[in-house]
Amino acid sequence: MVGLTELVDYADRLLDAGSFHDYCPNGLQVGGRPEVRRLVSGVTACRALIEAAIDEDADAVLVHHGYFWKGEDARITGLKRERLRLLLAHDIGLIAYHLPLDAHPELGNNAGLAAALGWRREGGLGPDGLGSFGVLADPVDAMTLAIALGKALGRPPLHVAGGPEIIRRIGWCSGAAQDRIEDAAALGLDAFVSGEISERTVHIAREARIHYFAAGHHATERFGPRALGAHLALHFGVEHRFIDIENPV
Repeated sequence: MVGLTELVDYADRLLDAGSFHDYCPNGLQVGGRPEVRRLVSGVTACRALIEAAIDEDADAVLVHHGYFWKGEDARITGLKRERLRLLLAHDIGLIAYHLPLDAHPELGNNAGLAAALGWRREGGLGPDGLGSFGVLADPVDAMTLAIALGKALGRPPLHVAGGPEIIRRIGWCSGAAQDRIEDAAALGLDAFVSGEISERTVHIAREARIHYFAAGHHATERFGPRALGAHLALHFGVEHRFIDIENPV
């Protein structure tokens, strides 16, 4: 068992959360029980995850996608009210880390994606540390890479063929980072992997002559919450369970 404040303070330092200019508050978003003995982690603080945490008798929920995003309606109504009502009624704390949990070199989503595919990071796509690139130890064609992504993530990626026949240099950035494709192309990479795809991304991939793989927003961002939850459980001696609420995106 550990104090909620102690757990969050440790995670803030571990992820260097204060150094990020993010779209939402990182760290503790909804207060809960002062002591944590059972932690549930997941990708998004949707109602289904909260209900699963209630069934697990969890004291806190750790997610990548929490609440209070910049630009959203600040009123507590509708779905937002119901989610918060469940958390407050059961005295469950909500802890969320967005960009810090993408960027962490060991526990982050991008680190987990690279580990799952056997990619070794050689550098970043930009100064923010979110995107990465590397050289494949065993170059592959686009179909082979698509199959490997599907096996690792549990869903087939959407592939836009724009690059060379053999992929040697690859970039990646989890979630909604499709616009980093231009950074990848500027580095002369053969392929770029992210979570989502926009209409414009297809044209950019073709014109910049780079393969693009949309591997799934949810699918590419399961690594961080699971890894951080497991780390906190080991460090503080609390129970932890990662619960994956199915999402095809």
